[in-house]
Amino acid sequence: MNFEIQKRALSRVIRDDLDALIVFWPSQPDATSTEKDPISTLVQQAVQKGDFELKTGSVLSTYGQAGTKARHVIVACTGENKATQIRIAATAAWAALKSAKVKHLGVYAHGQWSANSLQSAAAALADASYIYTTTLSKPSYRSLKQITFSASEVNAAHKTALAQAQALSAGVELAKEWANRPANHATPTMLAQAAQAIAKGAAFKCEVLGPKEVAKLGMGSFMAVARGAAEPLRFIVMRYNGASSTQAPVVLVGKGITFDTGGISMKPAAEMDEMKYDMSGAASVLGVFKALGELKPEINVVGLIPATENMPDGLAVKPGDVVTSMSGQTIEILNTDAEGRLVLCDALTYAERFKPQAVIDIATLTGACVIALGGVRSGLFTSDDELAQQLQQAGDNAGDLCWRMPMDDEYAEGLKTRFADVANVAGRQAGSVTAAKFLQRFAKKYPWAHLDIAGTAWRSGAAKGATGRPVALLMHYLLSKASTPARAPRRR
Repeated sequence: MNFEIQKRALSRVIRDDLDALIVFWPSQPDATSTEKDPISTLVQQAVQKGDFELKTGSVLSTYGQAGTKARHVIVACTGENKATQIRIAATAAWAALKSAKVKHLGVYAHGQWSANSLQSAAAALADASYIYTTTLSKPSYRSLKQITFSASEVNAAHKTALAQAQALSAGVELAKEWANRPANHATPTMLAQAAQAIAKGAAFKCEVLGPKEVAKLGMGSFMAVARGAAEPLRFIVMRYNGASSTQAPVVLVGKGITFDTGGISMKPAAEMDEMKYDMSGAASVLGVFKALGELKPEINVVGLIPATENMPDGLAVKPGDVVTSMSGQTIEILNTDAEGRLVLCDALTYAERFKPQAVIDIATLTGACVIALGGVRSGLFTSDDELAQQLQQAGDNAGDLCWRMPMDDEYAEGLKTRFADVANVAGRQAGSVTAAKFLQRFAKKYPWAHLDIAGTAWRSGAAKGATGRPVALLMHYLLSKASTPARAPRRR
């Protein structure tokens, strides 16, 4: 899907050859505006008669509106034109259009828009129009191919924001695609093949390690989780080299449990199908690399994905077993359903070899984080104040929010055990924090942050599906660290 932007008045946009037109209308329109067009007149009449409330997300729909070339016209109220309000308005507007066959959509922004608000609108429309098709015998494909944004004022910042939005949408949708796939269509081997397909071009490298190579590295913790799975594990190492080789990379570590039964500590059957989403951290790393390939920013990035299933085979690791991690630390596995931290800890040790400027791991790690933060914000865990501030700012700018959680040393007390250096779980209290404290033991040689996306990586119920989070947060962070602004992606 292509995005473009142009400086045009609404009176001109209504004559464009569009299938549909969305007009974003603020709660307080510019009183000095002199635009005279059928849509502005219609809105004013509807407001006066009480048929259109100027409240964020309210919509006014017309078909075959006299004086406009687009078949469908949707006016959506954007409140004060804040990014979050625009996202709500865009989602509501598309809901009114989703049954229509819209290939070319026009979007007119009434009033002054920030670059961030424009990006929010583009991201929301891409998200709302996404359709999963991979495993359907007769899929209904997305008809929307082009979105043309128009506004009375357009500057270079708007154009840059929209170029980034297009690349981000490609990355988010790739992350959704792989997270949405059922486990038999997203095995560790398939994830590795996807990584290799993404990592093409002069700036990319991709290495895939199998069981023998992982054993040689001494990744005993990762291998323990994979012992019960018939599908062979894969350790995926992706590299994007957009800057000088002297620049230390940012390392992203994505949890890649392609299906999680809980192992011997088996989960209840209800909603276990959603454990296909347990590789959403890995999917987000793939999505980031897709976006990097589109934008080509001047930064070095490494992606590490430890990928395996967690299955209850006769060879599976048992509660009480002690394994030795790549770091040499021994771990007593008290609960085999706390497997994500076991694969991540070896990946965090592996990350040391890159001498990184920062390491961020992304994982659907704990149900406790869902209880704490729900599906609104991802959990952010780090003892590095600067890194925390940068990630929070990136999340705010992207509309992909996170919330910093405590990391006091006292939270690690529950991980003590007589039979190993550390246990893989503590008690039920502060479960998301104790999981982060476990990971912190393996990330002492570089600035590190952990994003728990268990509540934000997918939606349940009637709207069940992957969200593609936190691709946008991570890309905003990486772009803020890049040496020069990213280039606009090529139009498809």
